[in-house]
Amino acid sequence: MSKIGLFFGSFNPIHIGHTAIAGYMKEFTDLEKIWFVVSPQNPLKKKETLLPDRHRLYLVELAVGADDDLRPSDIEFNRPSPSYTIDTMMLLTEKYPNHRFTLVMGEDNLYTLHKWKNASMLVSQFPLYVYPRRGTSVKDNPALNEIMSKAQIKRVKAPEMDISGTFIRNAISNGRNMSYFLHPPVWKYIQEMHFYEKQG
Repeated sequence: MSKIGLFFGSFNPIHIGHTAIAGYMKEFTDLEKIWFVVSPQNPLKKKETLLPDRHRLYLVELAVGADDDLRPSDIEFNRPSPSYTIDTMMLLTEKYPNHRFTLVMGEDNLYTLHKWKNASMLVSQFPLYVYPRRGTSVKDNPALNEIMSKAQIKRVKAPEMDISGTFIRNAISNGRNMSYFLHPPVWKYIQEMHFYEKQG
């Protein structure tokens, strides 16, 4: 039975921070493969800032290339919107009975679990592998405390990646060369398609 880490995100765009974390999880934990689950809509984020779904999926495909241990997933594309992690993970569990799924998340997301759909069910059924995020703070919250008490949490000392999609999008909009933060084919495609460039 394969142990798969599910790395959810909008990947708008995918950058070297994402793949570095995925690679660390694969090489330094018991996870055998990492799937990048490209989310069509995060219920906690505004959709108008997103590139179309297929473009973001293609950017992930470009970033991982022929690496069999990292793969993109469009499982949420044909699901009702907005998509919820618990629904997707239950669907994947049903679809792939020979895999055991683990949720890979940043520490900042860990402290928003009380806002997630069916969070208690999620953490009781799926382990959480948590990587550090700089500037993360947590306020005492009874609902969150209850959920955390039920969770199977493995804190992974992955390198802290202080890179965000917002930073990259804003930089491209301001005419900056962001080739140092993106895999070469990803940067090439973004340039060809004029993604994130300032209009007018």
